[in-house]
Amino acid sequence: MAAAEDAPALALDGVAAGYGKRAIVDGVGLTVRPGEILGLIGLNGAGKTTLLKAVLDLHFLSAGAITVFGTPHTDPASRRHLAFLPERLAPAPMLKGREWLRLTLAPYGQGWDRSAADRMCEALALDPAALDRRVATYSKGMAQKLGLASALLARRALLVLDEPLSGLDPLARLRLKEALLAERAQGTAVCFSSHILADVAALCDRVAVLHDGRIAFTGTPAELCERHGRADLDRAFLNAIGGGEVEGQLA
Repeated sequence: MAAAEDAPALALDGVAAGYGKRAIVDGVGLTVRPGEILGLIGLNGAGKTTLLKAVLDLHFLSAGAITVFGTPHTDPASRRHLAFLPERLAPAPMLKGREWLRLTLAPYGQGWDRSAADRMCEALALDPAALDRRVATYSKGMAQKLGLASALLARRALLVLDEPLSGLDPLARLRLKEALLAERAQGTAVCFSSHILADVAALCDRVAVLHDGRIAFTGTPAELCERHGRADLDRAFLNAIGGGEVEGQLA
């Protein structure tokens, strides 16, 4: 779907959000450009899911602003440009896979195309025959692939994915990485969170390290490794959030 070409796909400026008086994220600023993949990384509880939900206006901001292609995130029109995959996807178990896909694609104005759905499932290492089975028979990984198929079939200019690699087998992880790189080549912006830093290093143009509710680093994976004198992203990330204490543990 067409979006403003001269605006960032996603822009967060001084974003703060939490639960009651407890701040989860505070003063977060991030920008994702069209045709860029940004990985959001942080420990459990760092605020990644809260931040991504805020983009969807599913979590109230106590300060700051978010825009999607220049449109305030509180304006329902902003969500016409993006597709979202939550961390704990639970497709309706009583529906068949194809029924669930049809329902989730309808709000995007995407008509049902079984051939396109089959091709997307094959691209994600999901047997297209599974679309004729009830979701209740799916494994966690199969349900994750179904959700990913829905997000990609929506054909939006921005993909916001919370732990999209979770529960996927090695083949599916490889296929998803190929699919996301293909989306980037077409100008799609991707913002995703992940704990699998090897995949983040392979996929992302930039990473944002979220720690204690704030952005501790933004830059390329190579820049993060270089800053902390580490050859791999896992150790560089731990150094970024732990300083000398983590450095000593890893030495």
